[in-house]
Amino acid sequence: MISNNFFRALGNFFTEVLFYPYEAIRSIDGWWMSNLFNMVLFVITSGLFIYWLGQLRKYRKANAD
Repeated sequence: MISNNFFRALGNFFTEVLFYPYEAIRSIDGWWMSNLFNMVLFVITSGLFIYWLGQLRKYRKANAD
């Protein structure tokens, strides 16, 4: 009985708490506003990738000398 309540509470936590931002995004009308989240994540990831490549270039130049 206790394990059943634990798994129900765990499932409720994931569906009601952790996925709430995605429910809010899903309820937005309009393509641009609903995809703004994805665009922001893409820009952040692209920036971090460019930074990482710059660090690799610095590391290679330091070892080439």
